[in-house]
Amino acid sequence: MTTPISGTHFGLTAGDYHATIASVGASLRTLEYKGRPLIVPFDADEVRPAYRGATLAPWPNRVVDGRYTFAGIEQQLPLTEPGRGHALHGLASWLDFAAVARSGSGVTFSATVEAQAGYPHRVDVVVTFELDEDGLHTTVTATNTGHDDAPWGTGPHPYLVAGDGRVDDWTLTLPAATVLTVTEDRLIPVGLADVATEGDGVFDFRVPRPIEDTFIDHAFTGLQRDESDTATVWLHAADGSGVSMSWDSACPWVQVHTADTDDPATDRIGLAVEPMTCPPDAFNSGTDLVVLSPGASATAGWTIRAV
Repeated sequence: MTTPISGTHFGLTAGDYHATIASVGASLRTLEYKGRPLIVPFDADEVRPAYRGATLAPWPNRVVDGRYTFAGIEQQLPLTEPGRGHALHGLASWLDFAAVARSGSGVTFSATVEAQAGYPHRVDVVVTFELDEDGLHTTVTATNTGHDDAPWGTGPHPYLVAGDGRVDDWTLTLPAATVLTVTEDRLIPVGLADVATEGDGVFDFRVPRPIEDTFIDHAFTGLQRDESDTATVWLHAADGSGVSMSWDSACPWVQVHTADTDDPATDRIGLAVEPMTCPPDAFNSGTDLVVLSPGASATAGWTIRAV
């Protein structure tokens, strides 16, 4: 049989959960609970749109102008966000990951980001998806298999679905005290601001409230965490159903995007929630940037579950 255009697919089942993982980009293609979608899916024979479900590595979000300096050497990455002129969401999202372990409820993928122009480092990336009765757990581990220090960051790119309706109809709980402001045209980071005062509190969702027509495409930090050092975003529909996403202390940031598009069929149909190990343009700012020495590894993890 011909392999679907989004790669080899692996179905996972545990309790009332079912997920499908596509090998290209180690992408979460579907996730359902009792038949209810928890994310915006994409078709197996579809070129994955808008990074839906992709694993982002070796950086999440943007490198401004695709240009940065590391270890005293200026690098120029391909501009994969040509409309804004940035390098977007890393180099792994179109790699065809190989499945190296498999069970009925889990799958582990491996791929190598090879040294290349703009990123002269070799990093092995292992992504594990494990489904149980508490939801879908994902871990990403990077190992520097090159000879020099390598800058590193990662995160996922799911579009969460609370239930019936669209983003405007759902209630968001986002336990973040600080928002990274950006320029309106190119989303270039400007500075940190208190969510209570920035834009008259438009980004303050520490107390649950409806999103309505609020536009969000921002990174947040200053996250409130529980006793296990876990941060959680909650998204509820009007009938009380919903979805949550939690992540560990390896991700001090989260990007949230209301997925505004010019196409009525896709406009605001899901809320992108992207835990990140570093903020946008960390290759330039150095903020929370992981630097992997040769042979060193770093791991981050997150969970999506039904409410």
